[in-house]
Amino acid sequence: MVEIFTYDWIGFVITGLATLFLFGEILVNMRGLFGLLGIGFITVYFTVYLETGSLIIMLILYFIGLLLIIIDGKVLNDGTLATIGVASMIVSVALPAQSFAGGVYAVLGVLIGGGLSFFFLKVFKKRDMWTKITLKDRLTTEAGYNSMNEAYKDLVGLEGITLNDLRPVGTIRIDNKDYSALSNGQWIEKGSAITVVQVDGTKILVEKNKK
Repeated sequence: MVEIFTYDWIGFVITGLATLFLFGEILVNMRGLFGLLGIGFITVYFTVYLETGSLIIMLILYFIGLLLIIIDGKVLNDGTLATIGVASMIVSVALPAQSFAGGVYAVLGVLIGGGLSFFFLKVFKKRDMWTKITLKDRLTTEAGYNSMNEAYKDLVGLEGITLNDLRPVGTIRIDNKDYSALSNGQWIEKGSAITVVQVDGTKILVEKNKK
């Protein structure tokens, strides 16, 4: 074993760089360069401290953890699989360490390396697949979105008639157009005159007209 690998802190450096570049490859478009660097560093780490059989097992455990984080971020986005993935990566680097201190350094390398990888987003072009996940684009009218259907918004204050009983949901007709509407907890009979008092998105709230 090369002498430098006898120091506990070297695990922090290697696992930190490995996780930094692997996470960076996920976050930004580096055409595989960061991925190769990350794989290289983590392979060196396991090769130094483990025999071939154990090395393969720990590599699989590490990359399963990484895969779970990717799946969580791209598909589920609720943090469950990501937490399991981080735990898997931590276990994989902690077990091969030659001492308790070495294990702590290796774990810190994974955590800090993963955290620092987000700084790549400030320098390099992020991968397109993260645009929707991170919700960077605000749903604004200027961006081409409407938080409220404009046609429905214009219904406020207009009068119409119920086509069936609202109890409290039913159908109304305004200017020869039919809409789904609801009353404010009231039972409004079919054929009643109503007025639209509020619109929230496509939800239309009506009240029965007073005689």
